[in-house]
Amino acid sequence: MQSLALPLDNIFFPSKIPSQKLLVVLHGRGDSSEGFLNLRDFINIDEMNYLLLDAPFEYFGGRSWYNLPPHQLPGIEYSREVLTELFDRLFEENFRPEDTFLFGFSQGSLLTFEFGGRYEKSFAGYIGISGYIYDTEKLLEEADRKVIQGSWLCTHGRFDNVLAYEISKEQVERLQKGGWNIEFHSYDKEHTIDRDELEMVSQWIQKRLYN
Repeated sequence: MQSLALPLDNIFFPSKIPSQKLLVVLHGRGDSSEGFLNLRDFINIDEMNYLLLDAPFEYFGGRSWYNLPPHQLPGIEYSREVLTELFDRLFEENFRPEDTFLFGFSQGSLLTFEFGGRYEKSFAGYIGISGYIYDTEKLLEEADRKVIQGSWLCTHGRFDNVLAYEISKEQVERLQKGGWNIEFHSYDKEHTIDRDELEMVSQWIQKRLYN
């Protein structure tokens, strides 16, 4: 376990087999990079490097990517700027967009869409778990057309009592109608990450790495 010299604090796990393949993880509100230390055991891909990022703002002992409603936008815009700088630096040095996956939970899922959809470089895949879209119509207008035709995966729990399942589902369907290539999966879970869900995510990533 180490860290990289980047605009956000982070934890970096190099791949067991030397590789440029990279999974970047964005945590949820009140959590931190340490909340995902075991993720690599579930994804279980020896060629994968793991970069766990800390959000820029303090939040009751953890970190946050943006403020609570209705004050989300300034934090979202700032986090998008920081992530743009961070990924620009990553791709100047050791990694390539086409070998990189972006994984976000809750607030991290929102940034996966709000940042990932606008960033000019296309990643190997985008994974948003138990999140929502801040402004669906604006994102549809501003998204990079080649990026949204890449590989997107979104999951949500039917019993989520933090971010409503139906809102997330409707937003994904709107993006799909707008040309986004999104695969959507529902789970009988609350606002958490399910073991079966992670197994599916691992298979989804491997399919894009090796097929």
